[in-house]
Amino acid sequence: MKRREFLIGAAAATAAMAQARPPRVSVCFFSKHLPDLGYRELGKTLHDAGFDGVDLTVRKGGHVLPERAASDLPRAVEEIRAAGVEVPMITTELTSAGDPSARPILSTAARLRIPCFKLGYWRYGDDPLADAAKAGGDLRELAALAGEFGITAGFHNHPRYVGLAGWDSRPLLDRLDPKSIGYYYDANNATEEGGVMGWEVTLRLALPRLKMVACKDFYWSKVNGKWSTTACPMGEGMVNWPRVFAILAGARFAGPISVHQEYQAADRTAAARKDLEFVRTRLQAAYRG
Repeated sequence: MKRREFLIGAAAATAAMAQARPPRVSVCFFSKHLPDLGYRELGKTLHDAGFDGVDLTVRKGGHVLPERAASDLPRAVEEIRAAGVEVPMITTELTSAGDPSARPILSTAARLRIPCFKLGYWRYGDDPLADAAKAGGDLRELAALAGEFGITAGFHNHPRYVGLAGWDSRPLLDRLDPKSIGYYYDANNATEEGGVMGWEVTLRLALPRLKMVACKDFYWSKVNGKWSTTACPMGEGMVNWPRVFAILAGARFAGPISVHQEYQAADRTAAARKDLEFVRTRLQAAYRG
């Protein structure tokens, strides 16, 4: 075999192996559910539980207060990383680039090499079109600010807020730079709003610019004669996780996954470890399959 042919063949084989190898997905825990832990203890707890990272709250009542982001976020990240845990995303309540805390939060996060942040919410009122238009203007300015600092915003689909159905947010985000803003997809919320198949439509709408994924589960139950959602451990609810992860794997999704724990648990850490095992098992099955 000629040297040139050998090199071409080796390069092709390497490329094929890289394509076959599952991308590294950072599985994080949402720090909202461990509000009493300090930064170092939070990092150690999640490291010992097996998580790759933390989805750190930078909002009112969170681990880092918005008005103290410039001083407290570097200390939080330093102590969490010292425990061997990443901070690939933060959760904010930002809905306006004019918020006094917006620049300090995003500039500090970018300097700390935190790639993603979750946005706040725009509630639907009596005029959905006007509400979506208002959100669109705010998103445009926030995306521009995120682009200035080289960080990516995640738009979260949530009941009662713009973006709950997928079709309402797609036109808003399509006009904006995908490097600066994309989707933070929540299969639980999408199933709650979209039932048996509506969630998949929402996911496929988000897929071309999917940045982050939230993992939690629920089931419908009747309480005092009224149907309501009941949060539960991963895999015990209605979300079609095999299908969700299969779609993510097909798209080679490689962003952070944030595990939420909205249900009550006697031992939050033990419950988080069990949820993590569920997510990792399904991820491995989907990406290797």
